[in-house]
Amino acid sequence: MPGAPAPAPSDDGDNVYDVIKDFGAVGDGVTDDTDAIKTAWDTACQDDGEGVVLAAAGHSFLVHTTTFTGPCQGSVTLQIDGTIVAPSEPTTWPANSKRNWLVFYKADGMSLRGSGLIDGKGQKWWDLPCKPHKGGSTHGPCDSPVALRFFMSNNVTVQGLRVQDSPEFHFRFDSCRGVHVDSLSISSPALSPNTDGIHVENTQDVLITNTVVSNGDDCVSIGAGTLNVHIENVTCGPGHGISIGSLGKQGSRACVANITVRNAVIRHSDNGVRIKTWQGGSGSVSAVTFENVRMDAVRNPIIIDQYYCLTKSCENATTAVFVSDITYAGIRGTYDVRGPPIHFGCSDAVPCTNITLSGRNFHYSSLAMAVQGHKKNFLEKKD
Repeated sequence: MPGAPAPAPSDDGDNVYDVIKDFGAVGDGVTDDTDAIKTAWDTACQDDGEGVVLAAAGHSFLVHTTTFTGPCQGSVTLQIDGTIVAPSEPTTWPANSKRNWLVFYKADGMSLRGSGLIDGKGQKWWDLPCKPHKGGSTHGPCDSPVALRFFMSNNVTVQGLRVQDSPEFHFRFDSCRGVHVDSLSISSPALSPNTDGIHVENTQDVLITNTVVSNGDDCVSIGAGTLNVHIENVTCGPGHGISIGSLGKQGSRACVANITVRNAVIRHSDNGVRIKTWQGGSGSVSAVTFENVRMDAVRNPIIIDQYYCLTKSCENATTAVFVSDITYAGIRGTYDVRGPPIHFGCSDAVPCTNITLSGRNFHYSSLAMAVQGHKKNFLEKKD
């Protein structure tokens, strides 16, 4: 479970900008409070000290799509102790803003924290006929908002909040450096499509700790251009586990390196720890460690899939994202008996190299006999 609640705003040296008392927010969950919260942010952003924008406990604030822009003169904390709610009707969103809800742009040194709730009201978005779980013949375009997007923002802290029911990804960090996510609770139904808990791309120096994610897609997903990510004491499930990728789609180049997942629990999930790349791409995934990860009723605990494809019509290719120097240590627990606990689907043209397993222990099968994959002489096993 998440750790202790995020600290309340301090009276020592902080300038508190109360969105109700100072900026006229109503906080009844019905009145549009977007302008009040945005104006409070803009005012705090001009403060050359430490400004705290406060959405107080006991209130619900309806906020439409908006961007909180920096850089700011000092450091700004957005303190959510009440509830922030999105509009529930997809038809009320501007046509040019259907991919984001709350955006933080160039907001260096900011903190988003509190004991409150951010509610994306995603149900009607998930019910759109273009969503993949509806079985329609066309699955797109079907733009849906990411609940919280951090873009080109450095030295960012997110702590203590509950975030639920995003129409699409709950968090997306893009082109950031120095991100700390701690003690969050992220949730959406198991069948909610594309609701990744935390997605990171083109970002480096990321620490994700003490966080619980249950959703309908990846718990944490790591995209192209990501370096130096440390994930520890995270609990996932239900969902699709912790994923690197997918990478290399439509012939693109993608590089990911220095990823560590340690002391994690993955429960009732389709996948455990997964690396997925498309044929035809280029680049590399390297220096990845999965250590001390416990699986509880996970269908596919360990996967490397260099043949990732969303349909059956993907063509074979002679290029692929290179996967190397991957370590699995202390992976244990239970798995669904419909398939092997370990699957390595490695490219014929660009095979996986330096894959190491040690201390593995699954309930239903000996891993030494249950490894399924392609290529020889790429796997090192250590007891």
